Amino acid sequence: MQVLVTGATGTVGREVVRALLERGHAVRALSREPATAALPAEVEVVRGDLTDPTTLAPALQGVEAVHLIAFDAPRGSGGGAALTEVEPLLAQLRTAGVRRVTVLQNGYPGPLEAAIAEQDAIGWTILQPVEFMANMIGDWAEQIRASGPVEEPYVDRLSAMVHEADIGDVAAIALTAGGYEGTELVLTGPRPLTLRDKLDAVGAATGSQIGLVELTVEEAEARWRAQGMDDETVAFSHWIYGDGGPEIGRTPSGVVEQVTGRPAREVTEWAAAHADAFR
Repeated sequence: MQVLVTGATGTVGREVVRALLERGHAVRALSREPATAALPAEVEVVRGDLTDPTTLAPALQGVEAVHLIAFDAPRGSGGGAALTEVEPLLAQLRTAGVRRVTVLQNGYPGPLEAAIAEQDAIGWTILQPVEFMANMIGDWAEQIRASGPVEEPYVDRLSAMVHEADIGDVAAIALTAGGYEGTELVLTGPRPLTLRDKLDAVGAATGSQIGLVELTVEEAEARWRAQGMDDETVAFSHWIYGDGGPEIGRTPSGVVEQVTGRPAREVTEWAAAHADAFR
């Protein structure tokens, strides 16, 4: 199949590309800056911008399936604001004859997910991953490389965090094999983890002992406000961390095993592959 991957240079997008190539499919990647995409040579990289649907027609020629991100992700960003120009985007997909679409959700449902669920011209699957294992790099790598302890509030909070490669595998299967049209797939790892569990996995991979210091509620709030969080975001962070957050983020769903036929990847596997980021 010919598959178009949007967000192809992001953490998950690169894994979708990998999974499609491993399964023998032709991959086209959408990028604002094709010259710097740094994707495998067999990938056709084309210029386009999801926030401007008028740029998509050339990229969609001959495409049977599309992996979409539901948010605007500027270069160097892990995410962004939800896409708003969704009806013109869906019109482009229908005109091109796209048969299947996966949508990578960014936290909570946005306009794209709502709009695509209301139409039946395209077989859609919404991917709803919980916390990415890759988040540990942005959250902790600098502290760990400096040989300092990791400082976090609510250290007993649980997360059934998911390996981004598992998201890629599920997306590739849904796009090319089908069978999940009209469904929302909650993607998790195989077990709930505490912060100590995560740091122990990184420590084992790097051959080091990583300290963990629990911040008080007041210390956490001061740090969040120093990072520019407003009252609503601070309150949301207390809910996510202090009250355990939504059950969906703490409970393994079993979806990765159901779709791929193998267990979801463990955090130890992720840590071993990314150990250099913490050294």
